[in-house]
Amino acid sequence: MASNTILFLSPPTVTRHHTPLYTTTTTTTTTSLRRIPQFSSYSFSTRSSSSSRSISATSRAMEALIFDCDGVILESEDLHRQAYNLAFAHFDVRCPPFSEVLDWGTEFYDVLQNQVGGGKPKMRWYFKENGWPTSTLFPTPPESDADRAKLIDVLQDWKTEKYKDILKSGTVEPRPGVLRLMDEARASGKKLAVCSAATKSSVILCLESLIGMERFQSLDCFLAGDQEMALSEIKLLLSQLFVISVFRTLHFVGDDVKEKKPDPSIYITACKILGVSEKACLVVEDSVIGLQAATKAGMSCVITYTSSTAEQDFTDAIAKYPDLSDVRLKDLEEVLQNAVTA
Repeated sequence: MASNTILFLSPPTVTRHHTPLYTTTTTTTTTSLRRIPQFSSYSFSTRSSSSSRSISATSRAMEALIFDCDGVILESEDLHRQAYNLAFAHFDVRCPPFSEVLDWGTEFYDVLQNQVGGGKPKMRWYFKENGWPTSTLFPTPPESDADRAKLIDVLQDWKTEKYKDILKSGTVEPRPGVLRLMDEARASGKKLAVCSAATKSSVILCLESLIGMERFQSLDCFLAGDQEMALSEIKLLLSQLFVISVFRTLHFVGDDVKEKKPDPSIYITACKILGVSEKACLVVEDSVIGLQAATKAGMSCVITYTSSTAEQDFTDAIAKYPDLSDVRLKDLEEVLQNAVTA
């Protein structure tokens, strides 16, 4: 699968420690990283000085609201990190010359996940920079492309299953304000979509667990950028979750979205499926990678940042929020209106 990634990381030297499942406590690491430049924090006013200010009928209003999944619907970074470390431990993954089992620390993973999109590209980058590992799958480091691909595939599949176990544990909740905004958008007649670069099966389970069946079925478009499941497999999984009528309301894309964010393909595809102009779409993202994907697609984007993305450069976002708890649909309509008429 083709992928576009931004590689700003220096090879890390990590003191590896195992972390318990479900904890969010920062692990102790000694990490040699080159971070992207930090930018001073800023915020945007989301409310007009005049409460009576209305959207001009002569300008295009919001017609579609598009959410990313990881980092937007749920704060998932540390959950993914834990799942990767469980996979590394299960298959005894060790990168020479280190004698310890590979364990990605919190600080390192914060940088990695914000600069390399997708699970397989993360591992491929890490092994390329630090040496291909030994494991129970390959007692000596794999040398052929086929063996390296097999290692990555098996690790990713196992990691995905562990991530699903975490989602199904009942300990994970959606980020504040997300469900209310979805409901407001649906009630006002806006089209609603979820576009994620994560593995389809993980996104489906996340949506089913966190936003509920009714909201999931009401989506006008659902796209995932990772080609981990064939369309038939997705439908089989969904048929196990809820009634087949959902297939009449959800749009699925098989091989139409091959590129990872920050490539804009996923948002361009969503725009076509929704049947609206890119200028009438508003994207909700949490990272600069997602922001770049949205803006390259010609869409406006608001950021709801997390602790690991708060210091990224969000200059191109039309608004930035710590979360969506105090953000109403009318606030988003107004910032979009201001952006398209500026």
